[in-house]
Amino acid sequence: MPHFDIVKQNTPEQTFRVSKIEADFDVKPEHSCERFTGDINYPDEWNIGVIVGGSGTGKSTIAKELFSDAYIEHFDYTAQSVIDDMPKCSVNEISKMFYAVGFGSVPSWLKPYSVLSNGEKMRVDLARALLEKDFVCFDEFTSVVDRQVAQTACIAVNKAVKRLEKKFIAVSCHYDILDWLQPDWVFDTNTMKSFFGIAHSRTKNSSSDDAAEKSGQILDVIII
Repeated sequence: MPHFDIVKQNTPEQTFRVSKIEADFDVKPEHSCERFTGDINYPDEWNIGVIVGGSGTGKSTIAKELFSDAYIEHFDYTAQSVIDDMPKCSVNEISKMFYAVGFGSVPSWLKPYSVLSNGEKMRVDLARALLEKDFVCFDEFTSVVDRQVAQTACIAVNKAVKRLEKKFIAVSCHYDILDWLQPDWVFDTNTMKSFFGIAHSRTKNSSSDDAAEKSGQILDVIII
């Protein structure tokens, strides 16, 4: 299982304002350096994982480093209809995927991405990700939609991913998705600990136990 030791450095240009702030508050560039260290443990066979935690706890940094080939943050949409922004698949395949992720409003398939609601945009992003990749790491999952839409999307993704036998990692700050998405494993960046399955899920303020002994090849320190 992967181990990570990531150092994220920030070296701002020494402008007048930066120099004054450093002098006034006795802050050095190294004070803004961030380091994220831990192990992500998951079962040998899995379909859905979640990386969850508060803002600034390293979710995106860890996801990008460990799952770079699968990582998706956003897509570019340029067509006048979202169905034409989908990858090279048959119309039947695209239609099935739209329905699978809960994007069932056929008239909306003919609209450009820019005019869709946040909930529709998220479903289009999910459909495109699952059409393009067998392994998807989806950042900011359900972050910009209300929780009813999030619940519906989680249930749809759970069914679609398992039916299509794909792998899906949701990166999110919302713990409520654990109940709805029913992941096989979870990594909590608030505690830098893993646990397996929804049976071990917890509320925002409780702590989680290690699911297994830390294992895996230790990587060198990564400087970003």
